Amino acid sequence: MRFSASLGFLFTEHTFCNAIRAAKRAGFDAVECHWPYHTPAAEVKSVLDETGLPMLGLNTVRGSEGENGLSALVGRESEARAAIDQALAYAADLHTPNIHVMAGSAIGDAAHRCFVDNLSYACKQAAKQGATILIEPLNRYDAPDYFLQGSEQAVAIINEVGMSNLKLMFDCYHLQIMEGDLTRRLERLLPVTGHIQIASVPYRSEPDQGELNYAHIFRMLEEWGYKEPIGAEYKPAIDTVAGLDWLRTLTA
Repeated sequence: MRFSASLGFLFTEHTFCNAIRAAKRAGFDAVECHWPYHTPAAEVKSVLDETGLPMLGLNTVRGSEGENGLSALVGRESEARAAIDQALAYAADLHTPNIHVMAGSAIGDAAHRCFVDNLSYACKQAAKQGATILIEPLNRYDAPDYFLQGSEQAVAIINEVGMSNLKLMFDCYHLQIMEGDLTRRLERLLPVTGHIQIASVPYRSEPDQGELNYAHIFRMLEEWGYKEPIGAEYKPAIDTVAGLDWLRTLTA
């Protein structure tokens, strides 16, 4: 198995560029992030070239304070598409293949139509640079009003948009909390999954804690032929380096 360090949660004691270097020293195979836009893309690209690590993915901006994305918000379409354009431009500079388009807090048919329209726009723009658009269901405890709250809803939207570069971000933490039956669900949804992320449940700490058996999940992914790096998106219980034993023990 190969692993990607999510720099939104890991190595946060460092500057963004030094966090990439720290991920390399720790043995990660790739990095990913949430909102890197405060650091010029040219600086990040230089460090990625230096370390040899790919940047697998990044998010569209969240919006104003307290918001959690823009793309399902009726009346905010111009802002949502500007955020998509920003993310795609930054991703192009880093050769980043995945852009997570954040939906935001919304409900109802109008929000659904808005999200589908914005995703269609995102996919068409992303196709020009060979990029994939990801959508991610978030659990009701961490994001109680988030528009996308389940894998079936996500798959229905993927099918409705009908673009081959729209995929599911299968976050094991969120989907275990909301839906469970993770092994069967992951196997069934793997064909429409663009990226997998991990964290313990229920505390979102290191993946060798909590109720999920990630050693089993990793074995199954190997059996199914999954080759892509898995995103380590968790909140370290103490600090990142102190909690990295799981990189050895869960893959032994």
